[in-house]
Amino acid sequence: MVQQRAYSKYAQEAALLLGQHIKLGRKKRQWSEQNLADRAGIARATLQKIEAGAMSPSIGLVFEVAALVGVPLFAQDSRALATSIELTQSKIALLPKRIKNPPKVVDDDF
Repeated sequence: MVQQRAYSKYAQEAALLLGQHIKLGRKKRQWSEQNLADRAGIARATLQKIEAGAMSPSIGLVFEVAALVGVPLFAQDSRALATSIELTQSKIALLPKRIKNPPKVVDDDF
């Protein structure tokens, strides 16, 4: 038996909201589920899962479908997105490459 991963309520609600935005974008374009699924190169059932906010489809598929229907994820302009990526990478570069767990302190005072 496969045990399912537990997701926070926030993550589930965010996935549902993104799925609903995708569905809205699809309907605004007057595309059927099958039409969008064909454009994305996925099965209609996978698109239905994405629109329902399921956590099982890969993030790449979800982002691709969102882009196809015009759902903005971070920035509408590709130049602004590239700038944001560079800024985030420069911040990451300032931080330590490795995060070490603090040593456990043994309480041996009896």
